[in-house]
Amino acid sequence: MHEKRYGEQAVESSELEVWDNPSPEKDYTITIDFPEFTCLCPRSGYPDFAVITISYIPDQYIVELKSLKLYLNDFREQHLTHEEATNRIFDDLVALLDPRRLEVVGDFNVRGGMHTTVVCSTDDYSDQ
Repeated sequence: MHEKRYGEQAVESSELEVWDNPSPEKDYTITIDFPEFTCLCPRSGYPDFAVITISYIPDQYIVELKSLKLYLNDFREQHLTHEEATNRIFDDLVALLDPRRLEVVGDFNVRGGMHTTVVCSTDDYSDQ
């Protein structure tokens, strides 16, 4: 077993953080693309690769980007379906930020001839 490198230690000990929204009086959209997302298939253990796109209208808080990067990198050793990974990111960001609007898109690379896109949005819950 090797000694953990500083990046591995940072990912392992990270927590999502917020900053105060500098313009809470406005509706504006923040879009973040993370093109290096990976998790592991719960059946085969093979890696799944995706682009995760987070788009939100903040209320009182915005997500601190380094903490988000470390949080997303923590998925790389987790055995999750595409749906579970995307929904977990969505749920964690809703709980953290309580945004005016949030959409998380998991655009997973082709595996076995299938391309999967998972979309979670607060718009889907507006009637509830």
